[in-house]
Amino acid sequence: MSYDFSKFSSILEQWKIPFSEMQQEQLTLYYEMLVEKNKVMNLTAITEFEDVLEKHFLDSIAAARYVDLTGELSVIDLGTGAGFPGIPLKIMFPNLKITLADSLNKRILFLNEVIDALKLENVTAVHGRAEDLAVDANYRGQYDYCVSRAVANLSTLSEYCLPFVKVGGTFISYKSGEIDEELSTAKKAIFLLGGQLKEVIPFQLDGTDLSRSFVMIEKVKKTPKAYPRKSGMPSKKPLC
Repeated sequence: MSYDFSKFSSILEQWKIPFSEMQQEQLTLYYEMLVEKNKVMNLTAITEFEDVLEKHFLDSIAAARYVDLTGELSVIDLGTGAGFPGIPLKIMFPNLKITLADSLNKRILFLNEVIDALKLENVTAVHGRAEDLAVDANYRGQYDYCVSRAVANLSTLSEYCLPFVKVGGTFISYKSGEIDEELSTAKKAIFLLGGQLKEVIPFQLDGTDLSRSFVMIEKVKKTPKAYPRKSGMPSKKPLC
């Protein structure tokens, strides 16, 4: 089956992101695998091709408009789910060394199938909770970027994500809607975790209803060993 990538390609051209035939083939296969697996496993409520292009693929890639992802960089996608934003970022920026982390092993098994089918290199899918992975020296403080589209308040997400980021690196939280109140509540948590709010970038994809904010939090010092707290605590009792 053939798919129309013309609008997608045009948007990437506006963003000055190259898009090859091989990348189109990889995204096509990823889409087909996603829809097929979704029949037996709840991965996404969005399955129409145009919607997936816009709300999953372009949404995932959009952060690259605001940060330079062209170097040899390490990225962890925390709470990756069906592979967003990590897989589209890897397809568009093959130079990235990416870790996809999720607490549900069924998702990790699916992601490994995708990695193999798309012949992606330097991508690792890891099963584990953020609280557990963050105390492992193989992951803690090892990444230039942590990205996450996970649905949680910013205080909780910061406690999960900032421990993975190197000093000088950045946690990029993909947020939708108004976040002023959430940002205000999260200021103490960000400070305690060694972070500093760098920038909030509202993003609207022209001609669509895709709207979100990228919250850029720079890691300015090491996260204290006490964080993240034990399993479940960051979500039950957010730092504030």
